[in-house]
Amino acid sequence: MVLFGATGFTGRLTAHYLARQAPPGLRWALAGRDARKLAALRSELAATHPALADLPLLEADVTDGAALRQLAASARVVATTVGPYIRYGHALVAACADTGTDYLDISGEPEFVDLTYLRCHERARRTGARLVHSCGFDSIPYDLGVRLTVERLPEGVPLRVDGFVRSNAGLSGGTFSSALLAFARGRRMARTARERRRADPRPPGRTVRTPVDRIRRGADQGDWAVPLPTIDPRVVGRSAAALERYGPDFRYRHYAAVRHLPTVVGGVAGLGTLALLAQHPSTRRLLMSRLAPGEGPDAARRARSWFSARFVGTGGGRRVVTEVSGGDPGYDETAKFLAESALCLALDGGLPETSGQVTTAAAMGEALTARLVRAGVRFDVREEGPA
Repeated sequence: MVLFGATGFTGRLTAHYLARQAPPGLRWALAGRDARKLAALRSELAATHPALADLPLLEADVTDGAALRQLAASARVVATTVGPYIRYGHALVAACADTGTDYLDISGEPEFVDLTYLRCHERARRTGARLVHSCGFDSIPYDLGVRLTVERLPEGVPLRVDGFVRSNAGLSGGTFSSALLAFARGRRMARTARERRRADPRPPGRTVRTPVDRIRRGADQGDWAVPLPTIDPRVVGRSAAALERYGPDFRYRHYAAVRHLPTVVGGVAGLGTLALLAQHPSTRRLLMSRLAPGEGPDAARRARSWFSARFVGTGGGRRVVTEVSGGDPGYDETAKFLAESALCLALDGGLPETSGQVTTAAAMGEALTARLVRAGVRFDVREEGPA
């Protein structure tokens, strides 16, 4: 197993998690473009885990296709934290698709995921590679939380699930840069999404919808429900399309749960302003300079951070509520999500037979949920009787 981008902000957290949690027999390596930084990270890990003093280091740049192909061919699983993926991710995922190597990332970038499907899905199906995007806070809590909710609802009936997320987490430079780039590429993102829809077959005889709702009050425990047009509902929808258990007619809506109306107004206005400023290269560069890639919340700030994602599912006269919760979502928990996903693909038997571009729910489902529960992520499910 290879961790690519190990010296970045999230990469380092993932490396430290693997140092603590990877089983002794696992052969894994750190990879990136700077051999000196990789060696320094290995020394840091070995200071508390002496057995890692000889951990392999693989040097490769995102622009070196031959080196990335060699890296992919040497591994069963490659997990990468190098973003923005629309700029830096294509060569590595293509190398994995070509060599039959399982690939994971923490991308929340819809354009990159859609382009990967268009360029690499069929190749990966032929080689047997599993290409699993969004293995961080985008979008594991939602994908697995909805899956768990659906499994407690009746089979063969229309199902409705609404998801509500809360968090107090900080932001890293890499995430900020990815968001600004997505705002700047809005038209290209929409065009690629249309191409993906034309190429992606719909499930025969079944309907899957992930509509964007309006802002509304009282949708979940009295909070304001603010629609979140992120990649998360798209991932849930693709899991629903892949798995018949989601029923003949499935709908998922995705919201932020916000306590006070001024917070809603301020957040919407702030995102609108940010999207406008991101259209101009000069202001985009200025914004990126305020929080550079590789920077993020310190350990004390992350220790105070938390998230909670609540899913309310109905169908067949039943109502099920699932809550997925944990610590700092963007970094500590994202490192955990990515590492456990990679360990799941590398080590766990009995996983579903999948290949091509697949979701965490379709490729790992129950096995990954069990891993995350053991790792301290809470999945609480309760049936509340008739809807």
